[in-house]
Amino acid sequence: MKKRIMSFLWLSLLLLPLSATAQDVDPQAYYIDDNKTSQISNSISNAQAPLEVTFKANPTNMDGFDPSYEWHFMKQKSAGVYEEMFVRYEEDTQYTFYESGTYNVELRTKLDDQGNELSPKVVTITILESKLEFPNAFSPNGDGVNDTFKAKDGWKSIVKFKAIILNRWGQKLYEWNDPAGEWDGKYKGKVVNDGVYFLYVNAKGADGHVYEIRKDINVLKGLNDRGSSTSTP
Repeated sequence: MKKRIMSFLWLSLLLLPLSATAQDVDPQAYYIDDNKTSQISNSISNAQAPLEVTFKANPTNMDGFDPSYEWHFMKQKSAGVYEEMFVRYEEDTQYTFYESGTYNVELRTKLDDQGNELSPKVVTITILESKLEFPNAFSPNGDGVNDTFKAKDGWKSIVKFKAIILNRWGQKLYEWNDPAGEWDGKYKGKVVNDGVYFLYVNAKGADGHVYEIRKDINVLKGLNDRGSSTSTP
């Protein structure tokens, strides 16, 4: 009897490493954040659209199995209620999020055709609502402060963008197509004269909000870094 017990104990010890090498997946989202830094996470919050994400299943210990993968993309419609958008059937997949909201990307893994499968795992992504504002003036005088005209800090989730600067006669001086872009106050290589110019912006946010911005902007080269005039009237 004692010999049988010892044999059983040795067999149990031999089987311990097997339990530590069970089949598994570790779904992760690979993306570039607002600071242009590569990130890996299973939960992305307060992200801006458009957000391009590569989803990887990261399977382990699949020797002897031929697993299949299903990525179920779901968007939250109300508290606790998600609506399925589509399904992708590949180990790694890529998707760009253009709309604000909260998303669950659920990975379902089947190990074989006999019904063996792993528990689903979810990657959560939240895309912020949009925001876009512009100042009324800037001072392209080379003092390193407020030298360029651009969207105010804090703009978010702008998926389409076009801005144009016009002079008082309707002549186009500058145009840019990225909300992170800016105008240095120059036309044909020279800084424009002080005065009033016109800004036209057509943009769209990830939340569907359309921005039609038409406003006067002042070029004030005589302003110092404290906002007071350094020129003689």
